[in-house]
Order: sequence, then C-alpha cells, then structure tokens
Amino acid sequence: MHEYTSTVRIRSLSCPGFPEEVSRARRWTRDILHGSPLADDAELIVSELSANAILHTASGRESGSFHLTVAVSAQVVALSVTDDGGTGTAPKIEHQDQDAEGGRGLGMVSTLAHRIVVHQSQAGHTVTAELFTNGHSC
Repeated sequence: MHEYTSTVRIRSLSCPGFPEEVSRARRWTRDILHGSPLADDAELIVSELSANAILHTASGRESGSFHLTVAVSAQVVALSVTDDGGTGTAPKIEHQDQDAEGGRGLGMVSTLAHRIVVHQSQAGHTVTAELFTNGHSC
C-alpha cells in the first residue's frame, strides 16, 4: 500500500477516573483489536497506562477522568492514554528490582512496546505506546 493512501483507524474513549474503568478500557481495546496478534500486548499496555493515570494523577480524584485513543494502521498500533495532570513531573520509565512494591508499570510497558512517547502539556500527560505490526494487518 502506498504511504499516501494508507488508512488509519482512530478510536477514542473517555473514562471517569474510577479503578473499575481500567477493565472497561482493556475490554474496549481488545474489542477493537479482535483477531490481531498484538491484541494481548495492547490490552496489557492499556491496563497499565490507565491504572497509572488513576493512581498517580488528578485523573483519580473526584470528577477526574482519563482518555484513551487507539490508532491502527497497517504498520503500527498506537495506544495513548491522557491523564488530567496535577503532578509536577511527567511519567518516566523506571526499572525497579523484583522486590519493589511499585514503579514497574512503565518499565513493563517499555518491554512490550517498540516505542514510548511521553508528552506533557498544561492539561496533563499523554503516554503513547507504539506496537509495530511487522506487516501484519490489524
């Protein structure tokens, strides 16, 4: 397929910042990627990024929310979670030892994803994890 005629499907979902919404985001992602060899990894990534938004930002506060976007093309699946901010620092990848209680989420995402991009704005943080399809259609 020519690069100028390729199609990208983009879907978005907004969720209240409740812990049970993480499973909703995971199911929604699985439904979008049904049949794709990347579905399991994408589901796990969305789960981690959504949980991080709720646990570590204003998304988990009363009336908070997080926003999920899944973009699918023939070359890549991009999974983005945008939080409500409220923290002084952007999310960062930390590699913790096995005994650590937390802090392994983005490290684990980095082992599954081919690339992670963190964008910080006044409105919050967006973490995008990209999975390359290696020619497989999604």
